[in-house]
Amino acid sequence: MEQVELRFDQASRAAQTHTNLSAIRPSATGLWIAGDETATFEHLAWTGDHFGAQRTFELADHVDLPAGPVDEADIEGLARADGHLWLAGSHSLKRKKVKSKDPAKAADRLATVVREENRFILVRLPLLDERTPGQGAILSGGQGLTTHLRDDRHLGAFLDLPGKDNGFDVEGIAVVSEQVYLGLRGPVLRGWAVVLELRLDDAGGGRLRLREPYRKHFLDLDGLGVRDLCPDGDSLLVLAGPTMSLDGPVRVVRWRPGRRRDVVPAGELETVLELKYGAGCDHPEGLALLAGGRLMVVYDSPSPARVTPAGGVLADVFTL
Repeated sequence: MEQVELRFDQASRAAQTHTNLSAIRPSATGLWIAGDETATFEHLAWTGDHFGAQRTFELADHVDLPAGPVDEADIEGLARADGHLWLAGSHSLKRKKVKSKDPAKAADRLATVVREENRFILVRLPLLDERTPGQGAILSGGQGLTTHLRDDRHLGAFLDLPGKDNGFDVEGIAVVSEQVYLGLRGPVLRGWAVVLELRLDDAGGGRLRLREPYRKHFLDLDGLGVRDLCPDGDSLLVLAGPTMSLDGPVRVVRWRPGRRRDVVPAGELETVLELKYGAGCDHPEGLALLAGGRLMVVYDSPSPARVTPAGGVLADVFTL
């Protein structure tokens, strides 16, 4: 295992993007990066000994966000395919955190569930070059994903639950040909994780349309949910981790969706890596397949040992 530095500018450090990394994909010149606390995404270029030379893009400059440019989009997945960059919001509700400074209001906060519309988006942006996105299209609002899932016999009941309560929560995206795969952190159904397979059409006017029917795949991940997806030839690498607010376990599993099985038993899944995690820190959150069969893993809530003096964080790189 090696480590490589991802170095961020002052604005991203102030926004804590570097400590809330949620998604990563390689480009020909570097990396596309997203955090889950803003409505931006970033490109870091390879400089020879680290990834840096950051360029930041406001999502609202490229698509019409339902809640405007300021509210966070909770981007949890990135994909790059056929000259496009894809970004997936979590599509999840959130329950307010308990604040230790105000224990008297803890019960009220735990009873408060919030819906933020910018989380309920799926975006496709054309890449003008390897570092420049153009104007794109978005799936959101009344035609958004969760509208189509409202009557789903497996998932519909979980749409009104917050993501961290085993509610509906998108945490990864992979695009292969016309298939868009969305990995769900939750719900996990009696130990089985869910991956959605979608096809989308351009509806014009900067909008996307979901082509019916969608497909569901159930993976036996031994009670874990999907935390990211990454294409690898005819396979998908699945980052499997806890659906609740737990530290671990976390592993990378290989799944071959070409077998067209809707229910995928554990025997058809290959464990590629068992990943280390910390106590309240170093939570594996994003995968990127690099040249030479190397797999980069980035972490949410990095430990102090991962934060560099230059304002970066260290990612791990494994040889598969």
